[in-house]
Amino acid sequence: MKKKRVETIFLTITAIVIYFVLPYLQEPFLKLCQVNIETMPDIFKYVFLFSWQIMSACTIFLLFHEYLEKGFKDLKKNHKKYFRKYFKYWFLILGVMMISNAFINIISGKVAGNEEAIRSLFEISPVYVFVVSVIFAPFVEELIFRQGIRNLIKNDTLFIIVSGLVFGGLHVVGNVSSPIDLFYLIPYCTPGFVFAYLLTKTNNVLVPASLHFIHNGILMSLQFFILIFG
Repeated sequence: MKKKRVETIFLTITAIVIYFVLPYLQEPFLKLCQVNIETMPDIFKYVFLFSWQIMSACTIFLLFHEYLEKGFKDLKKNHKKYFRKYFKYWFLILGVMMISNAFINIISGKVAGNEEAIRSLFEISPVYVFVVSVIFAPFVEELIFRQGIRNLIKNDTLFIIVSGLVFGGLHVVGNVSSPIDLFYLIPYCTPGFVFAYLLTKTNNVLVPASLHFIHNGILMSLQFFILIFG
């Protein structure tokens, strides 16, 4: 039992390190290949970035394959029950995010830095952003910020708090230019708290990942709609 626990912790830390370190290896890798990403044609740049995302995601999926296999079997059997019981939490997430974002926007007069960055990149390469945000992010982020942290913290309450704060904090920390920006922790931490709660209730990482997928898919689809018809 102790050996299994050590293996789980090692696997989790390895996955977390890969998630955070791999993005910083893109530029050194290109330099090693004597390629400047700044001068690359956009199509090659996004093909490279997409390929890097696939490599990162596949590595993390491989490390967490037992949880994915177990979750898929459970979801296949109980998806209707989970949908009826937990889909309503998406409306809670959406409501808190909309209200808090509107309130903060009124006070600060600007949108969240993370949201602004996504919108700018979306205008440049909508397909790349859509695929990464909707296909990769929900499942990779749930494995790292939910299953990964869950493997390290067994207490339900502490896990929910830490998972939500880390998830939300990483969406905000790089875009803090004033104390008001810290209020963006509310809309960004809320999904993290809810997704973590769902994992404690179902012990299936694909349940919060599915809700995360729906959430990102709807928001990105709206961005597509605005880009085309706006």
